[in-house]
Amino acid sequence: MTAKGSGLPFGIDFGGSGIKGAPVDLARGGFAAERVRIDTPQPSTPEAVAEVFAALLGTFPRSEEPVGVTVPGVVVKGVVHSAANIDKHWIGEDADRLFTERTGRDVHVVNDADAAGLAEVRYGAAKGRRGLVIVTTLGTGIGSALVYDGVLVPNSELGHLEIEGHDAEKGAASSAKEREDLSWHEWAKRLTTYYRKLEQLFSPELFVVGGGVSKRADKFLPLVDIETEIIPAQLRNAAGIVGAALYATEASD
Repeated sequence: MTAKGSGLPFGIDFGGSGIKGAPVDLARGGFAAERVRIDTPQPSTPEAVAEVFAALLGTFPRSEEPVGVTVPGVVVKGVVHSAANIDKHWIGEDADRLFTERTGRDVHVVNDADAAGLAEVRYGAAKGRRGLVIVTTLGTGIGSALVYDGVLVPNSELGHLEIEGHDAEKGAASSAKEREDLSWHEWAKRLTTYYRKLEQLFSPELFVVGGGVSKRADKFLPLVDIETEIIPAQLRNAAGIVGAALYATEASD
């Protein structure tokens, strides 16, 4: 009998407070075994995080399949180019090489919002949708993913668009709602301004809205006054792990 989780790609969601991972069944877009969480080391240097990854993978049966890792930063050809909420030593780090060497697995790193977006298009709210889908995650900032006919266009960073003289995410992220104690209606006005700008620039077929606040999508999405269809994400906390495993598998192919 095959051990649960063996022979499958693995996804790791690396954040500022926690590192979560699980083997992923790509046929259905879900975990093949229960997710494991380990606190992010402090400081969260690449070398320290690599040790946690190796320990995390060691709690599951050995597999030769690739490992995908989300990183909260811009990633180009496996090299991390920004580090908003993690240790600054990540900038310029060839994370693909480091993690591959440390874990003995074929590791591919991807921006966290890109991983979530890819998962939502393949398995979640936007499954089967053609054309341009823009997935946004509303949280401390605004993450974004552009997916055209199922193909990811990486590192869009649309939370940093300048709108009315300010970084868009400073006024429209869910953290702004909490910080300024905005009502749902007040926040929805800001989201309307933000999504109208994305409409103007990209003319997408669909917006998908993720992040923790998407659990309460009924409170604000109906108040966002735009032309494009806008719907809540479905995969939520699983999106990063599933998307990372999918990304790594396709990168290896």
